[in-house]
Amino acid sequence: MRTAQQILADSAVIAVVGASRDPNKAAHAVPLQMQRHGWRIIPVNPTVDELFGERAYKTLADIPHPVDMVNVFRPAADAVQVVRDAAAIGAPAVWLQQGIVSAEARQIAEEAGMDYVEDRCLAVERAVNALTRRA
Repeated sequence: MRTAQQILADSAVIAVVGASRDPNKAAHAVPLQMQRHGWRIIPVNPTVDELFGERAYKTLADIPHPVDMVNVFRPAADAVQVVRDAAAIGAPAVWLQQGIVSAEARQIAEEAGMDYVEDRCLAVERAVNALTRRA
């Protein structure tokens, strides 16, 4: 399994399940920060059509192209289904944001051969490791 830093370095396209239009929420600020540093953010939110200048999709299955990572901003109870959905689309990695932990989701990811990170913030990891996708 790759480390959190390796997953970030290897990923260019991140699907964000639970991305929020509310700028006061981490589910808005974190994906926006990642986008500003060069990652392509694909919002997954059934209540919006567009976020961060990108088309939003209702489900992971609706995204018409591959993603490198699925980032989860949903409660731990929802993470299990999100990880199943990520496995179904062939995502190589799943990242549960800070405060989200699920032993069942971890087991599903491991059985599907996906890299898995939980209870860690993408933006913090990006900053601590000084990572960027910009040339």
